[in-house]
Parts: sequence; structure tokens; C-alpha cells
Amino acid sequence: MAPPDASPTPNPSASSPSQAGIPRSVKFATAGLGGMFAWVCIHPMNTLAVRRNLAALSSPDAQVLPMRAFANDIIKKEGVSGLYAGLGAGVFRQMFYATSRFGLFEVIRDELAKVRETDVLSRLTAGCASGAMAAVISCPAEVTLIRLANDAGLPKEQRRNYRGLVDAGFRILKEEGPMAFYRGCYPLMTRAMLVGATQVGTYDQFKASYRQLGVTGNTTNVFCAAMTSGLLYSLITMPFESAKNRMAFQKPLPDGTLQYRSTLGTLTRIFRAEGLGGLYSGFAPYYGRCGGHTVLMFVFVENIRALYLSLVRS
Repeated sequence: MAPPDASPTPNPSASSPSQAGIPRSVKFATAGLGGMFAWVCIHPMNTLAVRRNLAALSSPDAQVLPMRAFANDIIKKEGVSGLYAGLGAGVFRQMFYATSRFGLFEVIRDELAKVRETDVLSRLTAGCASGAMAAVISCPAEVTLIRLANDAGLPKEQRRNYRGLVDAGFRILKEEGPMAFYRGCYPLMTRAMLVGATQVGTYDQFKASYRQLGVTGNTTNVFCAAMTSGLLYSLITMPFESAKNRMAFQKPLPDGTLQYRSTLGTLTRIFRAEGLGGLYSGFAPYYGRCGGHTVLMFVFVENIRALYLSLVRS
């Protein structure tokens, strides 16, 4: 009997059925482009999610409006452009976050494939590792995005009145020091690790499950699988998103100390003061952002890479 082949058999990426011949640098670049294009489409959902999540923080005694009324209130006071506040910072963040997260995921997955078969565990490991590294790289842009997107929602006397992405970055650095860019980094890392694991690790399984249910059209299958995967990681990561937002958006107290100092402390404080609803405030637009961004990003990345291959082979 011939000995079994002990070499690992790598499986293709969950988001890339066939990408042979694409250089690693192009994979990084297309991951970033896909993330940026998708973010432009879903940025208003992010603005609604974060603002509603932080509404209780800026006005503790005020009742938070229902989602539709909340969106209409922003449009009435600030115009449609209010939903796009911080878009530049969001795209800037994706340039680092999407590029590093999905680019590094493929690198780590391929390295693991040299020593073991590419299975769900390998994808979970690669997703966790790449998510953590991407969070550290993109945290300054994340803090800037949160500040820009929510400054207009504060009472006038509390606004920082940033003039744009560059002004916000320089003022944060000058007024609060470089470590201010890493407030909320731990919950951001935790969230990024969970997103990497739940999104990438479950995407293939959901695609197969929907095929068994008769959802065989490629576009429909990808959409359903991505939205279901997005729902799963939205449910898991929303509390950490809430903690990250509070930690990144807070101002020092009069004595110079910070109200929210650690991820666990922030989660506990929110839960005790506002209950479970406080941790999931703004969930609907958050899910719309996560699921929508997942679908659009995969579609954009696949099409950009297909275009690259067609140009190279022509």
C-alpha cells in the first residue's frame, strides 16, 4: 500500500475561489481598495450606529430617538452631509485596516498551509492574528474617525470643532499626546480578532449551507452567506464596539482622569448603568454596516482581482 500523502492540502480563501498568479503586493492593494470602496457605500450606517451608541454618553438624561427618527434628526439639523461626517477618516482607516487585515490574513493562512491542512481552525487562527495586527496599525485612524463623525452631535459647548482629518489628527496629537490615538485600542483589538475569526471562519460554512437549501446563484449565495456571517460577528462584537466608542470619544474629567480606563471596566460600567440595551444601542445600523461592508468588500475585491488577471493575461 502506498503511504498516504502527508503534505497539507491548502484550501482557497473564503473570499477568493481562484487567485493563482496574483502577486502578494496586488492582494494587499486590492484588499485595501475593496475595503475603501465598500466603506464609501456604508459610511452613513456607521455614522448612525456610532452616534446613536454615544447619544446616551453625551446626553445621559435625554431619551434616544428611534433609529429612523434619529437619522431624520441628523439630516434636518446637518443635512445629508451629516451622515457622511468623517468619511475621509473612514476611508483613510480602511486604507490601513482592510489592507493589513485581509492582506495579512492571506499571508498567515498560506504560511499555515505549509505545515497543516487549511481548515476552519487555520482560518480562525489567521483571522484572529491578522485582526489584532490590523487593529494596532489602524487605531489612530479609528480614533480620528470616531471624533470627526460625532463632534457635530455634541452640544455646542462640548464640541471640539475639528476642521477635517488633518486638523483632527494634529490637534489630538498636540492637545492630548500620541497615546490618545490608542484609547480604545484593546477593545478594538478584541473586536478585530473576533471579527476575523467569526467572519472568515464561518463564511465558507454558510455558503455551503445555503447551497444545500437551494440558494445556488453565486451572487445570491455570496450575499446571504456574507449577511449571515455579518449578523454573527455583529452580535459578538457589538459590546466591544460600544466600549471602544466610549473610550475613544471620552474627554478627561476635571481632575484629568478618564472615566473609562479598561475594556472590562467600560463594559461593566455600561451594563450597570444602561443594561444590556446600552451595549447594543445602535445595533441595526451596526449590522447594516458589518453585513453590507462584508458583501460589498468581497464583491469589489473579487472583481478588482478578476480585472487584474484579465489585464495581465491579455
